[in-house]
Amino acid sequence: MSLALPFQTAKQLAAAVRKKKIGCLELLDLYLKRVEAYNPELNAIIATDIEGARKRAKAADRAVKAGKKLGPLHGVPMTIKESFDVAGLPTTWGDPAFKDTVATQNSLVTQRMMDAGVTLFGKTNVPLNLADWQSYNEVYGSTNNPWDLGRTPGGSSGGSGAALAAGLTGIEAGSDIGASIRNPAHYCGVWGHKPSWGVVSPKGHALAGAVAYGDIGVVGPLARGAEDLEIALTAMAGPDAIDGRGWTLTLPRSKKTKLRDFKVAVLLTDPNAEVDDSVQEQISKLASFLAKNKVKVSDKARPEIDTVELNDVYIRLLRAATSGRMSDAVYEQAVKDAASLPADDMSYFAQMQRGNALSHRAWLGLNEKRHRMRLAWDAFFQDYDLMLCPVAVTAAFPHDQAGLRHKRTIVVNNKQVPVVDQIFWAGYSGVTWMPSTAAPIGQSKEGLPIGVQIIGRQYGDYECIQFAKLLEKEYRGFVPPPAYS
Repeated sequence: MSLALPFQTAKQLAAAVRKKKIGCLELLDLYLKRVEAYNPELNAIIATDIEGARKRAKAADRAVKAGKKLGPLHGVPMTIKESFDVAGLPTTWGDPAFKDTVATQNSLVTQRMMDAGVTLFGKTNVPLNLADWQSYNEVYGSTNNPWDLGRTPGGSSGGSGAALAAGLTGIEAGSDIGASIRNPAHYCGVWGHKPSWGVVSPKGHALAGAVAYGDIGVVGPLARGAEDLEIALTAMAGPDAIDGRGWTLTLPRSKKTKLRDFKVAVLLTDPNAEVDDSVQEQISKLASFLAKNKVKVSDKARPEIDTVELNDVYIRLLRAATSGRMSDAVYEQAVKDAASLPADDMSYFAQMQRGNALSHRAWLGLNEKRHRMRLAWDAFFQDYDLMLCPVAVTAAFPHDQAGLRHKRTIVVNNKQVPVVDQIFWAGYSGVTWMPSTAAPIGQSKEGLPIGVQIIGRQYGDYECIQFAKLLEKEYRGFVPPPAYS
């Protein structure tokens, strides 16, 4: 059954524009009416440039009428995560100290998506410093999940996931260092792709004054269909102008055309981050479906990696990568904490503070461990194409904005556990720079979306997305949240 126009994929919207079934301005206005009607309760889109968007849409209509060559996303209305620079709009990362900071030029991803034809009209909400699986801050307030307004849409690209799921935008772009693309995709029932590290330049995805590219973190697309991920990744990918003098990107395209062409391993849970039975059940159902459809499925195959060590390496490298944003006072406290905590304290807080205070010599040692894990993953991918595993330990959880994040808990299998435990599933692929695609595969008993994480070999981005495309076609497509459809 075909979906209503606001819920169609970006590819379908662009096709409607090319075939002159709808005009670019008409399509933009359709989404703007939905934003006016639904965004007040969602608070997903937090900054707009309506006048500029209408001018771009009119120019796009003239290009269609003139028979000009059109980009693959010509006329598709788009919003983008607040952390990307968009000329004329604020870039605050939810920090009141930057509330008056207005970008003077576009980030590279913004520009490349506009070059592909999108009509960009606004920005979507984030948590403070992009550091939560909820999306709230003192600048813009809190974003709600369109499946249940009392729950988080995820983070840090939470506004992106909510806007897509509710049919307020045609396509989105986010960033991911701790599941910030994958987590909102999972919580909101959309698709998201975390590219291999370095595939998409993050130029212009930074607070004012910062220009260096960080470790682990990547930028990539979110969408209402897997094919849109492929189109958007192709538009975004490649080096910036400086690196482009020396190299060009050639990601291998998948040669597989059927699900049974794939060999997959399945991991349902891990002692580092126990996964709720509701999530395990949906992934098990998927594995059974794949096996019945002649896909080689193993629930035993694993890379030869100690996952406790992986989690330790990831958390410390992650926190080292983001420590440059810390004030001197916060950094000095991290140094004190790291020195005073018992060596056998492996809690998230202890590992976080050790990472925040990491010496360069210690970083080099962790990086050596990381590269040994890369080799172990590469050996694993000699026998298997993909690893299927959870994105997070539960479906979207209720809003909880009290106190410090590492002290909050969520319910997993009727037990209260630290919410930060689930960061393991972000690092399982992230620390070793591999790609992973989040795709919706079912719902919890409460009717909340549940997704699967599709991990591939480094630079196997299109292989992950191809598998997601086939799943979308043969297993589960996009389902709009009832209150917005």
